[in-house]
Amino acid sequence: MNGRAKVIAINNSWQLVPWADILYACDFAWWERYRGVPEFEGLKLSVDASACRRPWGIQKVGLNKHDDGLELMKLGTVGWAGNSGFHCLNLAVQMWPAKIILVGFDMRVDLGLHWHGPHKGLNNPSQRNVERWRRCMDAVAGAIREFGIEVINASPTSALKNYPKMGLMEAMEC
Repeated sequence: MNGRAKVIAINNSWQLVPWADILYACDFAWWERYRGVPEFEGLKLSVDASACRRPWGIQKVGLNKHDDGLELMKLGTVGWAGNSGFHCLNLAVQMWPAKIILVGFDMRVDLGLHWHGPHKGLNNPSQRNVERWRRCMDAVAGAIREFGIEVINASPTSALKNYPKMGLMEAMEC
């Protein structure tokens, strides 16, 4: 290990952190729209088999679509919970880090859909979607703590309730 934090970018977030270690998107339509993001040099992951069959260099992540909880028995497989953020949290937990910092996990639509605005021509979250996402994310907080992994929510406007909140710089220092 080089001691550097590992960074997982979700969907368009790779544009904010083009040096991320991993780019994850669960939706084939997103991968297709961005043609597999050829300019991203890190590991590309998805649960979508169609995206992984394209010549874009995307590696397959398994999906337990029958469970909205964490998948810990099969490494490289995630619980469903309906969103990429949960999938990435599940993958990060499988890496057994000491700490996970959530950035951009607002889990709400009343302040806007995404930092980059709505996806054009792709699905965008509804209030019903984000309610489920919050419920699933908050439901696994206790289990993650029991594994000795600290999860800090550095998303200033996040609606998540079960993760301590602090600013990004403070979260990275503690």
